[in-house]
Amino acid sequence: MSNAWSWYVIAIVALNIVGCVWLLIWTSRRRPGDPKPDDTSHVWDGDITEYNKPLPKWWINLFYLTVVFAIGYLIWYPGLGNFAGTSGWTSAREHDADKARRDAQLEETFGAFAGKPLPQLAGDPRAMELGRSIFANTCAACHGSTAQGASGYPNLTDDVWNWGGEPERILETVLDGRQGIMPPLGSVLAGIGGDVAVTQTAAYVRALRSPDLEQTLSTDYMAARGEQHFQGLCVACHGVDGKGNQALGAPNLTARNTLYPNTLESIRQTINEGRHGVMPAHRDLLGETRSRLVAAYVWSLSNQPAADTTARQ
Repeated sequence: MSNAWSWYVIAIVALNIVGCVWLLIWTSRRRPGDPKPDDTSHVWDGDITEYNKPLPKWWINLFYLTVVFAIGYLIWYPGLGNFAGTSGWTSAREHDADKARRDAQLEETFGAFAGKPLPQLAGDPRAMELGRSIFANTCAACHGSTAQGASGYPNLTDDVWNWGGEPERILETVLDGRQGIMPPLGSVLAGIGGDVAVTQTAAYVRALRSPDLEQTLSTDYMAARGEQHFQGLCVACHGVDGKGNQALGAPNLTARNTLYPNTLESIRQTINEGRHGVMPAHRDLLGETRSRLVAAYVWSLSNQPAADTTARQ
């Protein structure tokens, strides 16, 4: 705060305190010409009289004590511009102290699980209880309370993994995040065969998910033509067989459970406009141990961990 604003705040506070004291003094004294307390001439029903009595002294004195308390408070705590107060209290210091206390409590709670392998944690009921709680607070907003995801957000309960479903790969995803980028290829395909080429490629991608690809291609002319475009443009990421590349986060296009709707229009939109999926990093937010617990919980959703007999010893 600049000195000018500091003096402005001090002046406003001082004027308010002086104004309160003046108001108390002015209203507690009788002035010449005021009617007597029992002489207001306001009488109803013959015996109900309005009086004009000042507040009792003890009430007024309580107000004065409040003013004294306010002055002492402003001396002890910061409240007068840049004046820091004689106590040295700051909200930042109180926050740091509270954080240190909470961090110590968290360390005591989660310390027993630090560095343990995910399958071992997945077999520990207490670890899974904590992992489920962390998931509900941190991950459910995108992946849903049941972890089954939504359009653009992966289903974490199946065996389809764009970046790999091994325990350490899941932990890596939670700690450092992922960015899955599908570049827009509509203009490239348009240069080859116009908008029809986009539709043909989308039809082939949809055909990759059919139970019998060869049979589908033999009866679907658009999909058969789209195979040529796919082999010339898409295999670099998704592979010749369309099963993707987990090192790049390129999805398996033959999987029945898809990240986006398995409709021709949705696939066309992906080809034309591309996609940019972001899984934020949680290393700074959760730390190593809590990330390990939630990763173990996610891994357990599609795996049956062996019972852990050592984690609680």
